Amino acid sequence: MATGLPPAVSAMAAACRLSGRPWKMRLSTSSIHFMELPIEQACEKIASLGYEAVDIWSAHDKCPHLDDVKDRLGAEGLRQVLAKNNLKLSAFSVYKGGYERYAGLLGEMGGGDAIRGSAHKRPPEELTRWMKAFFERIKPLVELAERNNSRLAIENHAGALLNSPDSFKVFTDMNPSNRVGIALAPYHLQSIGADVNEVIRICGRQLFFFYAWQNFPDSQQLPGIGPTDMAPWIRALAGADYAGYVNPFMHGHPGTEVMYANLEKSRTYLLECHGKAGCGRAKRDT
Repeated sequence: MATGLPPAVSAMAAACRLSGRPWKMRLSTSSIHFMELPIEQACEKIASLGYEAVDIWSAHDKCPHLDDVKDRLGAEGLRQVLAKNNLKLSAFSVYKGGYERYAGLLGEMGGGDAIRGSAHKRPPEELTRWMKAFFERIKPLVELAERNNSRLAIENHAGALLNSPDSFKVFTDMNPSNRVGIALAPYHLQSIGADVNEVIRICGRQLFFFYAWQNFPDSQQLPGIGPTDMAPWIRALAGADYAGYVNPFMHGHPGTEVMYANLEKSRTYLLECHGKAGCGRAKRDT
């Protein structure tokens, strides 16, 4: 019997029915989008938009949030802020300051994901050697993550060791720890013309965090604002049974009101993309 759905979508829906377990899309967004506000107000904005969780940023671009939490609120204060707004913690982004600085705080929160970069880009013929060296170098961080019930999510970048589809294959093949995985940034994949869906498949269960982020100027980086059709990405995430958060993201600060309106559009758009996958309802879907 015809389903009326495109073949890829129909197959995904069939897979979900057979498993008896619909794929739930969980949405978070990043505190740096409201970096001009105190963390309490940033969380209030994010919750009022209907997002389930917040990714709290350290001092990249002078974002004050994570250091303010560490120095002023502490773990108990942050728990109170999250509880007041019915938010979960999706991640700490520790590009500035490093994981070591915030590991104890993340552990006191019960653990979680810390997002950071990899290393400098190397020639393709040296990829395996340098990836092995990278994993060797972060061993102390992995041990620290184990003590704090946390995981390290390594983000890709066009100028980094983790950048091309081949580098993802080497990463996932060589990764020695279930405490280490990938924070996938399609923005940087698009900058080198890589296939985002292919990389999602390569990451598989090692995908810890997903930025819904496209390589276009200004606010067009956000889902539903820029022109990228993200429905195939959402289908690929469903196909990989991705368990983490889908996190609309952009660099730049158009101001609180513009950001709020755009993130509202992004959430609505991603829910529409999720609906096309035919795999059940997204959380907080109204």
